[in-house]
Amino acid sequence: MSTYDLLIAPFADYGFMRRALVACLCLALGSGPIGVFLMLRRMSLMGDAMSHAVLPGAAIGYLVAGSLSLTAMGIGGLVAGLSVALLSGLVSRVTVLQEDASFASFYLTSLALGVLIVSLRGSNVDLLHVLFGTILAIDGPALVLIGSITSVTLVTLAIVYRPLVAECFDPGFLRTVGGRGPVYHALFLLLVVLNMVASFQALGTLMAVGLMMLPAAIAQLWARSLTAMMALAAAAAAVSGYVGLIASYHLELASGPTIIMTAAVIYGFSILFAPSGLARRLFPRPHLAG
Repeated sequence: MSTYDLLIAPFADYGFMRRALVACLCLALGSGPIGVFLMLRRMSLMGDAMSHAVLPGAAIGYLVAGSLSLTAMGIGGLVAGLSVALLSGLVSRVTVLQEDASFASFYLTSLALGVLIVSLRGSNVDLLHVLFGTILAIDGPALVLIGSITSVTLVTLAIVYRPLVAECFDPGFLRTVGGRGPVYHALFLLLVVLNMVASFQALGTLMAVGLMMLPAAIAQLWARSLTAMMALAAAAAAVSGYVGLIASYHLELASGPTIIMTAAVIYGFSILFAPSGLARRLFPRPHLAG
């Protein structure tokens, strides 16, 4: 098998492979930087909660559309995700519950409700598509939605980058100078929900957070500056998407899980060989004498 047949032919010959690759690249550009901010703010598990929170809305969109319409499911997921984010924040402010406990409660409820809604009308195959994604079934409107979310994410991050970094590392300072920290926090949660909806289109509710957090973890192992982490996270997600699609095509595997497993392999390699990885700790370089 030639290099062309191995690495290029699947995308040159099949439109659905090209659309899947474009979707992966869009997700990498948007979700990678968002994942870095989630990790630095120690909100990684909140990302997982939000990926499950979109399920009821996506299920309702599925029932309304009467078929597995990714656009209808995306709009429904966006409404459901924003509702869970707002309700969780409200509950944490009017009760003694912390925000993480509130998110956990709502996402468990959302996951169960979403599965029940799909089960009312759909088959087991439909439920598997909702939970694990249909990246090879990405159509034109869904691709436009994913690309639009990526564009909004990048433009918003460029506009609010400095106050968002300040709110991430020193929220007390931002409050002192009147920086409207809660506004930027709410805006960041909106970006998280938007990117979860985009990821849901391709990877399903159970793995939507995978292309967000694994590349962020990889970037944190290799890079030291925030800008380098964001760039490396986007690159790792893009490579995972491309290699995962190639592997799933040739090995006849499910594309979504293969993409996430590719990112997991890169993460395992990084744990061993990154500058702060296990290999450096187990076999430290000798210090120069003199």
